[in-house]
Amino acid sequence: MEIRVFDGDINKAVKVLKRKLQQDGLFREIRNRKFYEKPSIKRRRKAKESQRRLRKKMKRLANR
Repeated sequence: MEIRVFDGDINKAVKVLKRKLQQDGLFREIRNRKFYEKPSIKRRRKAKESQRRLRKKMKRLANR
């Protein structure tokens, strides 16, 4: 990942970096790995996230 700094504007570069990391899912991954998660709870969470993504996709298709 590469972030370019123009005109010495570090604040804007940090903002862009944070946005890219968030879109990449790094912050969520760090939060999830902070504590041990039992395999059964991990499966439940992943299924729940999958259902949420599917609902979001179906909602977008219905609005077209």
